[in-house]
Amino acid sequence: MRPTLLIVEDDLELANDLMNFLQSQGYSCESCNYLEKVNKLWKNADLVILDRQFFGVDTIDKLPEWLAVKAVPVLILTAKVDVNERVAGLDAGAKDYITKPFSYNELLARIRANLRSLSQLEWSYRSLKLFPAQRKALWDEMPLILTKTEFDLLALLVRAPGRVYTRDELLNEVWGYQYYPTTRTVDTHILQLRKKIPGITIESVRGVGYRLCA
Repeated sequence: MRPTLLIVEDDLELANDLMNFLQSQGYSCESCNYLEKVNKLWKNADLVILDRQFFGVDTIDKLPEWLAVKAVPVLILTAKVDVNERVAGLDAGAKDYITKPFSYNELLARIRANLRSLSQLEWSYRSLKLFPAQRKALWDEMPLILTKTEFDLLALLVRAPGRVYTRDELLNEVWGYQYYPTTRTVDTHILQLRKKIPGITIESVRGVGYRLCA
């Protein structure tokens, strides 16, 4: 399963360039250029690339609120080079700081370094625990035997309970491509997860896809 990066940037040209570059490096990306949408998109991110000045708002003032939605590594992009500005961003909860203009290769290295910090993550849902780095799953502290695809599919759903994923989104995120001859493969894997973990509720949304009940 590919990490999802959220780009919060009001320079649309830069945001598009970043998205195209990072997608070419194998990341799944979402971009946000409306302050009102940050909370919604933040829930799905594994790492956030955050513009320090976002349509006139100093985003470090909003950072504690967003981190309360989901604690993820935040990499701040800014034209401010003063050391006190960097300290303010780090004190607000950011994990890293890079000044504009910047090298895309340096940005990529910083993203990789920050994503490594996710290796100790534990994702929980009811009596389910997932350890992505070890690819281990427990239900009521008992190991679950899952295939690689089943684990990736379950992990995607667990990261955002209540979110509806279309079958095409699931194919793209889990299998890693935009098109597949039939979306029945998603239905088959969902059925297997339901059999293996009857204590969770993966709900079918008719004509759309699936969601893990929140």
